[in-house]
Amino acid sequence: MKIIGRKNELNLLNTSYKSGKPELIAVYGRRRVGKTFLVRQHFKDKFAFYTTGIYQGTKKEQLTFFNKQLNEYSNAAYPMAEDWFSAFDQLKHLLIHSKETTKVVFMDELPWMDTPRSRFLKAFELFWNSWGCVQTDLKLIVCGSATTWMTDKFLGGKGGLRGRVTLNIPLSPFTLNETEQLLSEQGIVWNRRQILDGYMVFGGIPYYISLLQKNLSLTQNVDALFFAPSAQLKNEYDFLFQSLFSQSNVYKAVVATLAKKNMGLSRQEIMNTLKLQDNGGLTEILNNLQKCDFIRKYSAFGKSERNALFQLTDLFSLFYLRFVKGYHGQDNNHWSNTLDTPVQNTWRGYAFEQVCLLHLPQIKKALGINGIQSDVCSWRSKNGERGGQIDMIIDRRDQTINLCEMKYSASQYEITKTYDEKMIQRRELFRQETKTSKALYLTMITTHGILPNKYSDDIQSEITMADLFL
Repeated sequence: MKIIGRKNELNLLNTSYKSGKPELIAVYGRRRVGKTFLVRQHFKDKFAFYTTGIYQGTKKEQLTFFNKQLNEYSNAAYPMAEDWFSAFDQLKHLLIHSKETTKVVFMDELPWMDTPRSRFLKAFELFWNSWGCVQTDLKLIVCGSATTWMTDKFLGGKGGLRGRVTLNIPLSPFTLNETEQLLSEQGIVWNRRQILDGYMVFGGIPYYISLLQKNLSLTQNVDALFFAPSAQLKNEYDFLFQSLFSQSNVYKAVVATLAKKNMGLSRQEIMNTLKLQDNGGLTEILNNLQKCDFIRKYSAFGKSERNALFQLTDLFSLFYLRFVKGYHGQDNNHWSNTLDTPVQNTWRGYAFEQVCLLHLPQIKKALGINGIQSDVCSWRSKNGERGGQIDMIIDRRDQTINLCEMKYSASQYEITKTYDEKMIQRRELFRQETKTSKALYLTMITTHGILPNKYSDDIQSEITMADLFL
């Protein structure tokens, strides 16, 4: 299968490969996002050496597999190393005698090799700093799903690797456009609303999308992957958190709490809900969840960062928590049999809002403002629920603010007299409470556009689902 998207990442890898100098490259991102596939496909598995960490493996198990790989890539029979310092000495020996002109070394799932008291990172530092960093033909690529380990210990640590990484490549989930390309490559022919619906379930994670069967509809695929007796993704959520975080239950509790509040919660509100102590632990958890693309931190319009809110943006987690967790029924067609129920429709409305937030570059491009500096935030009236809220505000440098309404519907969205009055009232309340002098544009983001009528003229800007696929 060919590589979909990732043009910038491929350009970076190509440039580093041809640089004529030693390169230490870190590729990281959440589990299943396609890190290993990108590296292996790009280099066609032509490595001078390849190894991978073993999930929850012991030090001995990690070293045993490392030794197996050393012997596979050489004509020598390396003895089993007692520690990582000896293992890296053996790797150095292998590379010195390698016949490859450019020596590409790929160490996958590096955080899993760093078992307690193994001194793995110290040995890695010594290997690179004492020898690797002066080998002009060496390209050492490391990958890791444990994003916090990669960013905190490997990239941001205070030890011998600080400032040594020559290139870091964070890998994000696919956009709608890339998802459409991947589905086409798999021979799956869906219309764009079906692709959007699938994106709201699987969140643009390439591995999950690769599991879809072309002979099944989206609805049938969801049943097969989540609700069938041997469903492949039924336990994925728990394993996802276990593989990323040492205290996975606390992380899951935070995510589950945020899943219940569409607009998000402040740090204090999360702490109060979960009855956590104010000792800095929650701040670390929230930071780690942001690094792994599960949540976003944002400030309401006119508010300081101290009043920031945290919102769940990971679509896979949102779907799992709403529909899969806690379901103990025996209906293998559970998703099919609950189509168009109020609970599904409510989820679609909120999930579509998150899709829009994940495609801000596409929205700005469609508005023709991608070259204008802007901030994105939200707003909640001082009058509480009666005053209403606006989930997406694009505050532009050109003295204009887009007040965005995001609406998912199966056909063109009809603006009624009541809804038109509500939008105008909310716009004027926003102007009054914020005291802004900027021009306020009512902006609708919908799946199939707005049904033309006497109220649709009150909308200054219109964006459709097709624009999100740009």
